[in-house]
Amino acid sequence: MVHELALFEKAPESCTLTEDQLVQALFGRSPTLFCDVVVGAEDEPVGMALWFLNFSTWDGVHGIYLEDLYVRPAARGTGAGKALLATLAARCVERGYTRLEWWVLHWNPARGFYDGLGAVPMDEWVPYRIGGDALAELASSE
Repeated sequence: MVHELALFEKAPESCTLTEDQLVQALFGRSPTLFCDVVVGAEDEPVGMALWFLNFSTWDGVHGIYLEDLYVRPAARGTGAGKALLATLAARCVERGYTRLEWWVLHWNPARGFYDGLGAVPMDEWVPYRIGGDALAELASSE
């Protein structure tokens, strides 16, 4: 489903994840990635939420960062996405986490769905990323 998501986000060439990499991240010796899956009427996966823990230095507790939420087109509008988010929210509440966060592309029509749940865009924060040659150059400057 990750490759389906990359296609939906109009960047299939950017997704180089292999099955082995995903299995290692989810089920390796020290898993750092977690996944919830929602199954449809025919016992087929119709949606997934890939997530990991983050930490709020202001609150002093962990939170959940939702890396990817994807519901297959045929299952959209069935409650699958809400069920995945509700599961993550319940996990936060049960564990005393104060945040469930994720990024959304500006053009993604799911933004209306998220707004309806009470999620708010964090537009005062600007995401930064460093990778490729710039990452290697920074690493060698220590």
